[in-house]
Amino acid sequence: MKPDQATIPGARHETAAVNGTRLHYVTAGNQGAPVLLVHGFPETWWAFHKLVPLLAASHRVYAVDLRGFGDSDAADENYSGAVAAEDLHALIEHLSIGPIHVVGQDISGGVVYRLAATHPEDVATLTAIESSLAGFGAEGLADVTHGGVWYIGALASPGVAGLLFEKEARAFVGEYLYPLYGVPPTAVSPADVTEFARAYGRPGGFSGAVGLYRGMLTEGQELRNLAQDVPLRAPVTTVGSRGGGFTHEAFRGVTTQEATAIQLEGVGHYVAQEAPQPLADILIEAFATSAP
Repeated sequence: MKPDQATIPGARHETAAVNGTRLHYVTAGNQGAPVLLVHGFPETWWAFHKLVPLLAASHRVYAVDLRGFGDSDAADENYSGAVAAEDLHALIEHLSIGPIHVVGQDISGGVVYRLAATHPEDVATLTAIESSLAGFGAEGLADVTHGGVWYIGALASPGVAGLLFEKEARAFVGEYLYPLYGVPPTAVSPADVTEFARAYGRPGGFSGAVGLYRGMLTEGQELRNLAQDVPLRAPVTTVGSRGGGFTHEAFRGVTTQEATAIQLEGVGHYVAQEAPQPLADILIEAFATSAP
């Protein structure tokens, strides 16, 4: 691992050359069913650093940096949720850990959904946390005239992320984004912000977010078609908090069975950071619905 890279006791930092890129991931735990944790924005695997030890007591945990995030390789202009899903499929094959319990938070919802739909053999259960899907309401998050946020459109615009956000990564993440969502310092500390800023402030540090947000605004019909052609068969759990029922409303439309809906009251948008123990309890129960 890099000298300035944050870590936690018992975690092992690894890299895998898969699907034409190099993915960084952290693994912990030596027993039990495998779990793949997939972060959102403005996050890296570090978003799960409190959750990993709680799950690793009974599961083999893998927390990945998606392409274009954290310490994985930067993404190019062709990066999308489809590419990210294939990266994860290749990683699961590389590690020989499928089927695996897959957990996605925030913008990674579309990625983990695609993985489960296009490679059902990889996924034992799917849990979506405070997430949505293009074609099922996610586009509204960018509609500033109806309460959406401006930065999604900015990130999706070519060249803007490198011009505006990269050099000011610490201020954008720590002084704007997390306060915007009311995240308390007890959940995301200055040290956490330092780690996120280290990753996002590197050249191409926002390249993954650019690709995923661009896809969120353009791939709606594609995901609606995918949901119609290959609805999910793996058990699906949705975890809502600040966003209320929007995660459940999205994922209930892409599965053959009723998705289990969990609502956490008094918790903000970034559940893994803000409520790791309640989330761990929810996940362990969800994993028990299907044994790999």
